[in-house]
Amino acid sequence: MDKHSLRQKILHLEGLTNEEKSALLELLNKQKKYGLVWEEKPEEVEERMRNSLPVLREVKERAILSDAPTAPDHILIEGDNLEALTTLSYTHEGKIDVIYIDPPYNTGNKDFVYNDSYVDAEDSFRHSKWLSFMSKRLKIARRLLSDKGVIFISIDDNEQAQLKLLCDELFGARNFIDIFSWNKTETPANLSLKTKKAIEYILCYSKYRNTEKFRGLSKTSVSNNGLMNQTNTEHELVFPKNTVDTRLPNGIYKKGVYGTSSYRIELLDDVEVLNGYFITPVRLYGKFKWGQNYLDAEIKRGTQISIKTKVFSPSYEKKEYEPEVPWNLINKSFGVETNESASSELKAILGDNLFDFPKPSSLIKYLMNFINASIILDFFAGSGTTLHATMQLNAEDGGRRQCILVTNNENNICEEVTYERNKRVINGYVTPKGEWVEGLKQNSLRYFKTEMLPRTRSPRNMRTLMAAATDLLCIKENLYDECPDFGRLKADPRLLRYFVKDDRRMLILYCEELADRIVEEIKTMDFGGKPLKIYIFSPDRYAFDDDFFEVQDKVQLVALPAAIYDAYERVLPQQPDRLLPTATDELPVSQENIPTSFHSDL
Repeated sequence: MDKHSLRQKILHLEGLTNEEKSALLELLNKQKKYGLVWEEKPEEVEERMRNSLPVLREVKERAILSDAPTAPDHILIEGDNLEALTTLSYTHEGKIDVIYIDPPYNTGNKDFVYNDSYVDAEDSFRHSKWLSFMSKRLKIARRLLSDKGVIFISIDDNEQAQLKLLCDELFGARNFIDIFSWNKTETPANLSLKTKKAIEYILCYSKYRNTEKFRGLSKTSVSNNGLMNQTNTEHELVFPKNTVDTRLPNGIYKKGVYGTSSYRIELLDDVEVLNGYFITPVRLYGKFKWGQNYLDAEIKRGTQISIKTKVFSPSYEKKEYEPEVPWNLINKSFGVETNESASSELKAILGDNLFDFPKPSSLIKYLMNFINASIILDFFAGSGTTLHATMQLNAEDGGRRQCILVTNNENNICEEVTYERNKRVINGYVTPKGEWVEGLKQNSLRYFKTEMLPRTRSPRNMRTLMAAATDLLCIKENLYDECPDFGRLKADPRLLRYFVKDDRRMLILYCEELADRIVEEIKTMDFGGKPLKIYIFSPDRYAFDDDFFEVQDKVQLVALPAAIYDAYERVLPQQPDRLLPTATDELPVSQENIPTSFHSDL
C-alpha cells in the first residue's frame, strides 16, 4: 500500500481523536526509504522556548559608534544561538546573503556541549545529539538566507559525511555547490599511522539553484591568450585597422593559408604592416574562441589584439580579467593562510592565546567575496573572525557589508574575545611587539543580549513583548537614531518612539489609543514620498487601518506583537494547548492611562 492510500485510511479511522490522527500522520511522514536517519534527542533550550520566547536587549555601554555617516552597524549577540536565530527569524528572514559557521566538530574531545554537558567519544548517541543540534539551527539558517544566499560550513572528517547528508535534506541536494578542501596547517601532527591530516572541509550550499558565477581570484596576466581553439568550428573574424599590433617587419603580406597543421588559418585579404601595427583590416578564417560581436566588445573595452608572427595566429591581452571561478582547493596560492597564522593574528590583537583553533580572516574574506553580499551572519562566532574579515573586505573595496555575530558567553568568550577583538580592530591596537595598527574606524558595533519572556499570549504578556520589542525593531529596520519628538508630540518611551535615518523613518506606537492623534500629526508632516513604517500594538492582527485611512498613502502599518509570534511559530511551533490567551488583571490602555505630561505636550 502506498503512503497516499495509508494516509486516507488514517484520516477515515473511527474512534480516534484529531490529535491522534495527526500523530499517526506525523509518524507516517517521518518514514524514509533513503537518507540520513538519527534518533532525535531533546535539547533543553528548545524545550525552554516552548514556554518562553527570546527578545534582544542592547547593552548600550558597549556600543562602538563611528562618526562616519555611512558606517555599517554590525551586530554582536550574546546568547544561545538557537534563541538568537529565533529572534533573527523575525528581523532577518530572507535577508542574509552569506552565512559562514564553524560549528563544534564533535571530536569527542570536549569540543561539543549538549544540554550543559560535554559529549565524549564513548557516548552512544554522540552523532544523534550533534545532528539534532545542527538540524534545528540549519533549518532556521535556511529561512534567513536571501534568494541568492549561500552558506559555508567548516567541518572535519568526524561529521563531514553526516553533515553532507543532513544539508542535502535541509537545503536540497540540487543546491549543493561543493566541498572545499582548505589546507589548514603546514605542520600536520603525527597522530596517525596512516596519514597526516592537513585538510579541513567547507561545505557550500545555495538556498536556490541559480546561474550566478562565484568570484575567485582575478588573473593579472595569462601565459597563453591565444584566440584559436581546435575544438571550435571555423568562422570568420574581422579585426579593424590600427587595432592589431605585431612584430612583423613593415610591408605587404599576401592572402593565403597560414598557421600550422593543428591551427590552420586563412588570411582572406592582403594586409599591410607599418611601425608595429596592421594599418589595414585583418580578415581571418579559422577555429576561433570568440565570435565577431564578442571581439568588437573586447576591443572597445581596451583589450589589445596581437598577431606576433607570420603564422597569423591572433592572441589577446585584457586590461582587466574577470575573476576566475574558485577552485575547490583553498591554500596559500589563493592568499588564504593556515590555522597557525590565525593564532598569530589573534594573539597580535589580544596579546594572549585566549581561543583555540581560530580561523584566519583571509579564509573568511576569500569565501565572502565569492558573491556580492550585503549582510553576513556567523552564529558560531567564536573569536569573531567573520566580523574582522568583513571589516577588512569593506576597507579594501569600499563596501558597506554588515555582519551579524552570535556566540554564547561560556568562559567569558563573548565579552573578552569576540567583542574585545573587534573593538580593538575598530579602534586600533598595539601589538605585543609594540607596533600600532590603525583602526578600521568606518564601522559601528552594537552589542545585544538575548532575554526570555513568557510565550503565553495573555494581554499582560503581549504588552510586555511589545515594550521589549524595540531593539528587535531597530535591528529589523537597521534604524537606531532616535528623535525626541514626532511632529508636535514629544516622544514618551511608554507611548511612542520615533527613529529616523536619511529617508527611512520608523514609529513604534505602544498605545493604540493614540492612533487618531498620530494621524493628525502625519497630515502635517512630509516624509519625502517614502512611507512611514508604523509598528502599532494590537491585541490581534488588526493594524488599525481604518484609523489611518486618511493618511494611508503616507504610512505602512504592522500589528505587533502578532508579527513576532507568527515568525517564532514558523521556526518553533508552540504546543496547541498553550496558544489560548489566559485571563489577566491588567487593564487595557485607555485615555485615562495616558500620562498627563503627554497631554500637555500637544
